[in-house]
Amino acid sequence: MLEYDKMLFTIPAESHTESEVRSMLKQHKEVKFVSLVGFDIGGHDTDEKIPVDLFMRHMGKYLRSGVQTDGSSVVLPRIADLNNARVDIVPDLSVNWYVDYNLSYVEKETGLPVGTLRIPSFLVHNDTEIIGSRTILKDAIAFFKKEILKLIRKNSYVWESIGIKSAEDIAEIMITCATELEFWVKTPDDKADREQLSTAQILKEQYWKRTIGPVRTSLERSLTILDKYGLEVEMGHKEVGGIKAKMGSSGNYDHVMEQLEIDWKYSSPLQAADNENQVKYVIKDVFRHHGLDVTFMAKPIEGIAGSGEHTHMSLSAKLRDGRVINLFSPRDIRKGYLSPIGFGALMGLLKNYEVINPFINSSTDALNRAQPGYEAPVCIVTSIGIGEDQPSRNRTVLVGLVRDLADSFATRFELRSPNPKSNTYLVIATSYMAMLDGIREALENEKSSKELLASLSKKYGEEDFYLERDREYCSEENVFEAYTEEERGRLFGNAPRTVWENLAAFDKYPDKLKIFSQGGVMDKLTLESFKDATLSQWAMELYSRIIPNTMDFVRECRKLHTDGECTDFDIENWEKIQRLRRYLGQDTIVDKSLLTRIKTALDENNYALASQLQIEMYEKVNELSDIYFLSYKKNLL
Repeated sequence: MLEYDKMLFTIPAESHTESEVRSMLKQHKEVKFVSLVGFDIGGHDTDEKIPVDLFMRHMGKYLRSGVQTDGSSVVLPRIADLNNARVDIVPDLSVNWYVDYNLSYVEKETGLPVGTLRIPSFLVHNDTEIIGSRTILKDAIAFFKKEILKLIRKNSYVWESIGIKSAEDIAEIMITCATELEFWVKTPDDKADREQLSTAQILKEQYWKRTIGPVRTSLERSLTILDKYGLEVEMGHKEVGGIKAKMGSSGNYDHVMEQLEIDWKYSSPLQAADNENQVKYVIKDVFRHHGLDVTFMAKPIEGIAGSGEHTHMSLSAKLRDGRVINLFSPRDIRKGYLSPIGFGALMGLLKNYEVINPFINSSTDALNRAQPGYEAPVCIVTSIGIGEDQPSRNRTVLVGLVRDLADSFATRFELRSPNPKSNTYLVIATSYMAMLDGIREALENEKSSKELLASLSKKYGEEDFYLERDREYCSEENVFEAYTEEERGRLFGNAPRTVWENLAAFDKYPDKLKIFSQGGVMDKLTLESFKDATLSQWAMELYSRIIPNTMDFVRECRKLHTDGECTDFDIENWEKIQRLRRYLGQDTIVDKSLLTRIKTALDENNYALASQLQIEMYEKVNELSDIYFLSYKKNLL
């Protein structure tokens, strides 16, 4: 049993002096290594093991200059090239540092797991250019705060609506964020029974049910450890996906496949993103220590609910008299939905979402989750409630307005499109830059909350000072059921089907893309670096993982009947299956299969064609799967 009270979990931001850090490390001999953790443009974090004795001998140098790596070890295309590859990883002294414990390696001297002090860090290229995901978020939030304060000072009409007499009443702009982490857990090598999982999901047999066996132990232990890090865990529970665990003859649960969620307290944007990264490591380590696999994929099982990571974002002001006010909330929470600042922020998110989406859903896995029917958003729409006294809980929209009539501080936006693999640093950064665009337009046009509500509620074809004419942005309906696919696309926009289509928004909406360059948050080179990294990852995954996996599936759809034990229905189904198998995966001298044509398009850098063929591939695979499993296989005796 671990003696948690003897372990070091966090070195808080206020304790980052050399003397304090040295004192803590000397007291905690279980911490054997130090790792400076930088985050590249793709959201990947670095990890290196510096022996703690070496770190303490040269602590001043490490804290000032960090450690050096090269561009080949991080994803920074166009920035850190092979002939210009120097990158330094420099510690961030303004956020908490965490100790990451190896639960499988208990050191004899201390009787405790070996720990590594992980220090969130910035990436610095050529000594001068601070780059990477953490830097983008840091710069975005700093610019947002500065601009919001300027807008409030300049537009005095908004003072009364947020409850101040003068902009000079504001001492500080405060931003807080939080994420909800969903994930799937299973016993190793188990394969999903899609039919059982689908039935359990429809019947909601697992949602909020009591956990048992190793899942319960792992969940409770994870919550206990996360609290030791000071994350103030709020809840852990089962999500909608999963089936009841089975106990084997050995008395152990040997068939586990469940979806879980863990939530913890909000924090400042940079700290919130750092916290999430540490949470994932703790969850993986604890569950694996108990013999369970964890995946943070957005859509690990086709046809079953994927995992989301709803991101909550708020905005407040600390006044000079010590009070704190929510800048999104109206002065009287029962007599309005949002302040002009709140409406502007919401409209900015919605109007600019096409260029935010590539930063949120940057992989095929992420886009596979965003499909109708699985509580994942598929179009750009919000819900604010059918009345000021009836807060909305519409789970089918992209952005939810969270309100509590008993607490104005609860007013915030819930962005429902991120998933556990999303780069939270860039999700938050791009979202607040989009909010700033909407707030600026709302305030500079001196729009009241009533006028902005009318704008947000506009109908298709109506002109607006900010939102697009041929779009709608708000619905209190279940958007999956109240609208056809054609209607959803016309009113709220069509969801991109591939990574290529998603990235095409950068070229399609150049004016919207400009919001990220304000204040130097993202220059042209940074945007090109992100686009190149995302495109390269998509093409490589499609070529080397998705196509081979699809071919394996095609080969698995084998003939199961004999001529004497089948019906004409079986023969007809098998002929359909064979035609699909050959079309997908078998070349002839004259015609190339669909999978071969995708590979050829990628080899020729014809990404538009590869994207079109990828869509066709998924349509054919779904058709093959339905015929094989639902019609052919089920009919055989």
